[in-house]
Amino acid sequence: MRIIAGKYKGYVLKQPRLEPTRPTTNIAKEALFSIIDNYFNFDNIRFLDLFGGTGSITYEFASRGCTDITTVELHQQAVQFIRKTSEKLEMEGHRVLQMDVFEFINNTNEQFDIIFAGPPYKMPFLDTLPDVILQNQIIEGQGWFILEHDPKYNFDDHPHLWRRKNYGQTNFSIFVNEIQQHEA
Repeated sequence: MRIIAGKYKGYVLKQPRLEPTRPTTNIAKEALFSIIDNYFNFDNIRFLDLFGGTGSITYEFASRGCTDITTVELHQQAVQFIRKTSEKLEMEGHRVLQMDVFEFINNTNEQFDIIFAGPPYKMPFLDTLPDVILQNQIIEGQGWFILEHDPKYNFDDHPHLWRRKNYGQTNFSIFVNEIQQHEA
C-alpha cells in the first residue's frame, strides 16, 4: 500500500495486519481521487475519515494539502498505527479519535466538507450510514459523504445519491445534501 499523489507520493505504508481493517486498493483510491480532484481544493476543506482502518484515505488527503483532518477508528492497534504514521509524516491539523463511529456521528456538532466511510463490508447496518450522516447534518453545504461498500449494497434509489462508481468489488456511493447543487 502506498500514497498515490501529493507531497507524500510514493510513501509505502508498512502497516501490520490489522483486523478487521480492509485497506482501499491503490486502483480504487486513484479512481476516487480523480473524481474528488475535479470538485475540491484540498487546502480549504474539512475532512472526516470514519472507520479509519490503516489511515490510507487520511494520508491521501493530507498528502494533497488538507490540514483539517479528523480520523475516527475504534480499534486500538489501528489507532496506534495511524498516530505513528501521522507523526512520521509530520501531518498538520490531524486528530485521531479512538471511538465508535456511530457515537461520534451522534454526538458531534461539527460539519465536514468531505466525509469518507470505509466500514467493514460485513458490518451490520452499513446500509443505514447515509441516512445517519444526513440526519445528523454533518455534511457542510455542498459537501460529500462517500461510502465505500461491496456490490451487494445498492443505493441507486436513495434521494441523496449523487454518483456511484464501481471498481470490481469496491463501490463508492457519493451522497450530497441537495442533488440539484451537483447537477450540471
